[in-house]
Amino acid sequence: MILSNILIDFFIDGGPIMYPILVVAVAAVCIIVERSFWWLTLSSRRDSKLLEKVYAALETGDTNDAITLSEKSRDPVVRMIHHGLNHRHSSLEGALQVAAGHELRNAGRFLTAMDTIVTLGPLLGLLGTVTGIMGSFTSIGDSELAVEKVTGGIGEALIATAAGLGIAIATLVPMNYFHSRLAGLQFDLEAAANNVTLLAAQHGLTSAKPNA
Repeated sequence: MILSNILIDFFIDGGPIMYPILVVAVAAVCIIVERSFWWLTLSSRRDSKLLEKVYAALETGDTNDAITLSEKSRDPVVRMIHHGLNHRHSSLEGALQVAAGHELRNAGRFLTAMDTIVTLGPLLGLLGTVTGIMGSFTSIGDSELAVEKVTGGIGEALIATAAGLGIAIATLVPMNYFHSRLAGLQFDLEAAANNVTLLAAQHGLTSAKPNA
């Protein structure tokens, strides 16, 4: 209760710029929570054993078995392979690239928004600093309460700056983590696509007709 009162007092003392800063902070929290759950769910869906079975089927030239094994998988890498094999009659490599692009688009969702928040947070804090200092200077020499107004303006500037920097720092760390996970997924997709292309070429599967 005491902590909440302190936070409310800081928010009020931070001036009007704290309202847009609050909106940015809420957006950052929502995105971080959503992306964290998304990546946790993705980790639970990865199935290296199934991927090896699909490779084994392709290595023996049994495309139908590979398609059947990968049909209901929720692993993004296996899903990409399934999509590629189902469209191998047109272009296996192209189908794999399209499927991989779809998986990467889902994985990279909201990263641009997080990058914007990292940039916008300190800028809003800087704006609060400017408005707070301006309020302090306009109060000089006005009344006997000028000292309180000056210190209040400086306090507003410092609070806004700290809030903006805090949002940027709190968002930057998970954003970089999500970027690293995205890079890892991209590597796995590219490696799997190359493996499927090589295995398919060995058995002349790229020109095969799709299943009925």
